[in-house]
Amino acid sequence: MSDTSGPGDTIWRNDPSASARAQEAFDPWLQPELFRGVLTKRFFAFLIDLVILAIPIVLGVIFIALFGIVTLGLGWFLFWLVSPLSVIWALIYYGLSLGGPHGATVGMRLMDIEMRTWSGERPYFVLGAVHAILYWVSISFLTPLVLLVGLFNGRRRLLHDIVLGTVFVNSLALASAPRA
Repeated sequence: MSDTSGPGDTIWRNDPSASARAQEAFDPWLQPELFRGVLTKRFFAFLIDLVILAIPIVLGVIFIALFGIVTLGLGWFLFWLVSPLSVIWALIYYGLSLGGPHGATVGMRLMDIEMRTWSGERPYFVLGAVHAILYWVSISFLTPLVLLVGLFNGRRRLLHDIVLGTVFVNSLALASAPRA
């Protein structure tokens, strides 16, 4: 097995020699336009995504409340399903949207940012879902101050981005960037 990959070679994600061959795709010093305003855009994209996530949950709660009235209170026993279904809905939303062809949630697409791996590859479903889980866990246990990490690195990566090896870049700047 050679250390170089030719045009027909396939590099698997779990190939230990692939990390030695792969290079970081995004350099904040050579391509600052990729990272300009990313943290602000991520904040507003997060708010948009919260609204998108909340709409079906609120509709479900309203349905259960009305169903409980119709069934003389028996339907209210379904309220215990709201929390687990909310978590499942959020994981599916983030997994499908971040792992989809755009590599971004609806809010991120509206703000013209997308997620990539540190080597420039598009994310996949499991990475998108784990990204959401790690974000909520880090915020829950380490307080929102953990978000300050993004102010002190060139790629504007947050703590969970660093752990997962992901980076958020401006979509428009990425589309117009010269390919290596």
